[in-house]
Amino acid sequence: MRKKLVAGNWKMNGGLASNRELLCALAPVAGVDVAVCVPYPYLAQASEALDGIALGVQDVSEFTAGPYTGEVSAAMVAEFGCGYAIVGHSERRALFREDEAQIGRKAEAALAHGVVPIVCIGETLAEREAGEVVPVVERQLAPVLEVLGREGLAKAVLAYEPVWAIGTGRSATVAQVAETHGAIRAWLANHGVAAERVKILYGGSVKADNARELFALDDVDGGLIGGASLVADEFLAICRAAAVVQSCIQ
Repeated sequence: MRKKLVAGNWKMNGGLASNRELLCALAPVAGVDVAVCVPYPYLAQASEALDGIALGVQDVSEFTAGPYTGEVSAAMVAEFGCGYAIVGHSERRALFREDEAQIGRKAEAALAHGVVPIVCIGETLAEREAGEVVPVVERQLAPVLEVLGREGLAKAVLAYEPVWAIGTGRSATVAQVAETHGAIRAWLANHGVAAERVKILYGGSVKADNARELFALDDVDGGLIGGASLVADEFLAICRAAAVVQSCIQ
C-alpha cells in the first residue's frame, strides 16, 4: 500500500522571520509523509527547524559539480538532509525552457545522491480543451523513462499538475483527476514500470476543503501544494485530510 505524501512548494517566497514562524507552526501528521520544499538560501534554517517533516528543494542541477555558475547539485542539497527535489515544474518548463530530456537528467542526478525526484507533468488549458491531456503527459514521461529506466522511474514520485490550475484558484474536477491519474498509472504499467509502487500526487489549487475528496481517489497518493503550504493551518489541514483517507484504506 502506498503511503500518502503531502509536499509543500514554497516557490520563491519566504524570509528568515516569516519562515521561522511558519516552520515552528508545522508538525508531523501521523500516518502520512509530509515534506516542505524551500528556496535554497533557507535550507539550513529549515533543516534545523523541521522535526519529523522531510526537507526538499524546488529544483536541482543535472550536473554533479564543476563550472556551472549558479547551479546547485543534488550532492549539495543532500548534505542538508534533503529527501526530495521537485523537477520539471511547469514554471521551470515555461520560464526557463527546460525540456523533458533535461528533466530526466535532473531526476537521475537526484536519485544518484539519495534524493527522491518529484517529477511534474501536466497540460495547458489549450491542450486540455483540444483533448490532448493523455498524449501530453505521456510525451512528458517518455524521455524521463528513457533516462531513468524502469527501476529508476519506479523510485520517483510523479506530480500531475494541470498548468491551468496552478495558482489560479481553479482545481481540476474529481472526474478529471481520476481519469488522468488512472491513465498515468496505466502508462507506467504498460511500459514495464512497477506502477503500483509509484506515488502520483495531484497539484493545482488544492485546499483544505477539497483535499479529502481528491486524496480519496484510488490513484491519487497525496498532493504537491503551492500557495496553501505558506499558511501553516491550511497546510496542516490538508495533511490531516490525507491522514484521514490513509486511515480509511489501511
